[in-house]
Amino acid sequence: MKKKTVSRRYFLMASGATLAGCATAKLPRARFKSPSEKLNVAAIGAGGKGASDIGGCASENVVALCDVDWKNAGKTFDKFPAATKYKDFREMLDKEKSLDAVTISTPDHTHAVAALWAMERGLHVYVQKPLTHNVQEARLLTRAARKYGVATQMGNQGHSGEGVRQLVEMVGSGVIGEVREVHAWTNRPIWPQGIPGPLPPATMPPPDTLDWNGFLGPAADRPYSEAVTPFKWRGFWDFGCGALGDMACHLLDSSNWALKLSNPVSVECVKQEGRSDICFPKKAIVKFEFAAREGMPPVTLFWYEGGLLPERPAGIPEGQKLGEGNNGSLFIGSKGIITTGTYSGGTRLLPDEKMLDWKPVAQTIPRVAQGNHYKDWIDACKGGRAACSNFDYAGPFTEWVLLGSIAQRFDDKLLWDGGKGQFTNKPEANQYLTREYRKGWELPKV
Repeated sequence: MKKKTVSRRYFLMASGATLAGCATAKLPRARFKSPSEKLNVAAIGAGGKGASDIGGCASENVVALCDVDWKNAGKTFDKFPAATKYKDFREMLDKEKSLDAVTISTPDHTHAVAALWAMERGLHVYVQKPLTHNVQEARLLTRAARKYGVATQMGNQGHSGEGVRQLVEMVGSGVIGEVREVHAWTNRPIWPQGIPGPLPPATMPPPDTLDWNGFLGPAADRPYSEAVTPFKWRGFWDFGCGALGDMACHLLDSSNWALKLSNPVSVECVKQEGRSDICFPKKAIVKFEFAAREGMPPVTLFWYEGGLLPERPAGIPEGQKLGEGNNGSLFIGSKGIITTGTYSGGTRLLPDEKMLDWKPVAQTIPRVAQGNHYKDWIDACKGGRAACSNFDYAGPFTEWVLLGSIAQRFDDKLLWDGGKGQFTNKPEANQYLTREYRKGWELPKV
């Protein structure tokens, strides 16, 4: 692979700070409806997770559906028979002039190009987590959302829930003192990873229902392989972001919010099993170090995947569940411990006895009605307050999470300078902050 470096100037331009000229540029007008009107919504990715994402918008007018795999999207097509069907989102966005908003639930590597195509047409966007496939894309989408003035939401649905708000309020109230250590873990991957390269060759041609070229999108052209799709794409460097991409925007959301995290000073893969040139490892532990910020002390965050688990904290009996068992997180404070689940559900103090006479702290954060992440975005599309996981929140969050994916390619601690947008001690790692885009699938200029 040709190594690609990313200049400091480019990252400063993409950070959203340099928006000079936007006020005079002729931009598409975002179509905000009144609360009494229905949005005209389309899906980019209608099978798999896309089915539930567009289903979450069923209160609106679902006018178009796009998926590269029409077999996988079949049930969604049946649910919305009046919607026009497409295989190429570029064609759909050019033809469907009445659209107000789109959901984007494609493999990770096409999130950014689809979202940018939509936003530059003035469309509101709901994009599945992780927001993007690489750091450059996260910064570009954050900047584009500001430039085009559209309503945005990342699909980390727990961010609309009660549990994460309770946790943020508990940490903010000082109930466990200063938090200097966090541990979060997942049983993912539940798809193949650690496959030695090269990519296994196909034993059959692509199904007639699959547009393989459309699936590849911005990725390099290559022959079809059933080792990749459906579903198994998530473990491959070129298409997915591994277990971190799948689960960190859920499991680390509470840490990101409560501890005001951004731009770690370092990231390091301290353990892994099954390193591969084409895939994420089978198991890994990634360590993030954050400096002191906004009155909070430095904090070290450990991420465990593939069934690896943190040590049980001293004083917590074996029979007491940490997180949800296979997935969860621990906040280790100077005065106590909080644990929470995948989507920040079941937030509670440890040991369990501390909850017997627990009185909830005062609510300081607005609640999302019924914790409905989709309606939170739809309301924003109709002129309401910004959705809770809009790109000003989701972009910087995704950015530091994806630094952990890059760390899994190396044995060394990587030192990160967020202002310059680069690793300072290992220049060869900077090539993974972006990617080469196939002709016809380049990112639109922002």
